[in-house]
Amino acid sequence: MPRSRNKVASHRRKKALLRKAKGFWGRRKNVYKIAVHHVEKGMQYAYRDRRVKKRTFRQLWITRINAAAREHGVTYSRLIDGLNKHNIDINRKILADLAVSNPDAFAKIVKHAVGK
Repeated sequence: MPRSRNKVASHRRKKALLRKAKGFWGRRKNVYKIAVHHVEKGMQYAYRDRRVKKRTFRQLWITRINAAAREHGVTYSRLIDGLNKHNIDINRKILADLAVSNPDAFAKIVKHAVGK
């Protein structure tokens, strides 16, 4: 009696992986052996970059806060130090958003934190 292989399950696995490779260029999208490698590599990048995204956004917020703070004659580090000394708990995301969308409120926060 010949050995039976579960054709349905293996076909389903291959189909699922090729679905993940949809939109890839060249044989990466339709040749299973090549698609396996590139899908796995893509998933590694996705895992890594979910963490990198958080760093990138924090850098962006800090840059925006620094630019807005310098318009009021204060550096970023002195602003953050002043906020900490006055126990003003406001995160960088909200602070950057205020600096861009509501400059008057940001100016009041800077004035209160630094005392100018």
